[in-house]
Amino acid sequence: MNQDELKAQTGRESVKYIKSGMTVGLGTGSTVRYMVDELGKQVQAGNLTDITGVTTSRRTAKQAQELGITIKDIDEIDHIDLCIDGADEVSDDFQGIKGGGGALLWEKIVANASNKIIWIVDESKLVHQLGKFPLPVEVVPFGAQLVFNRLEKKGYHPTWRMDGEQKFRTDENNYIIDLHLGEIDQPEQLADELIHMVGVIETGLFLNRVNDVIVGTQNGPKILHAR
Repeated sequence: MNQDELKAQTGRESVKYIKSGMTVGLGTGSTVRYMVDELGKQVQAGNLTDITGVTTSRRTAKQAQELGITIKDIDEIDHIDLCIDGADEVSDDFQGIKGGGGALLWEKIVANASNKIIWIVDESKLVHQLGKFPLPVEVVPFGAQLVFNRLEKKGYHPTWRMDGEQKFRTDENNYIIDLHLGEIDQPEQLADELIHMVGVIETGLFLNRVNDVIVGTQNGPKILHAR
């Protein structure tokens, strides 16, 4: 199977964990698109009823609504039963980098409101140590160049996330600076350092959060239990 087939396999498998009556956090990214498609099919067929979705991006919201899934704003709910989202890297100790699709802030807010979190990935996303995938850092536009300069001085090899010739804008209209670190030896220390920089809104380090990881493999979906 190619990578798209592995993503589709994983997305479909994750919907088995959704039960009627649940409020579900719907993530963002290529693997999640397959999950939302499958969820839409189950809702349309009447196999899953009274499903409420809370999305981590406007593009996921649009996809879900077109499939007939009821969507609510996160401020309209008091909890999320299950959040299903993708990840760009998952380390051996179940730490993650997310935000390749630019939705890291909303993804973390939805994750924080969730009772259980499942990440869905193909096997290429499993790594021994985080850092090969560029670490996204979301920053407010005002003074963003100063933050960029500070990150550069620290040797974090920052680059602007671009959208054509313009800087990429998140759903909150912020910028993203990607850090090309190669490897992250102390992710918790780095997360703490970055989040305390004035102008930084959020980072793509998702630490000590996930419960289960569903991995698409050539031999079928594999479930890894983190906690």
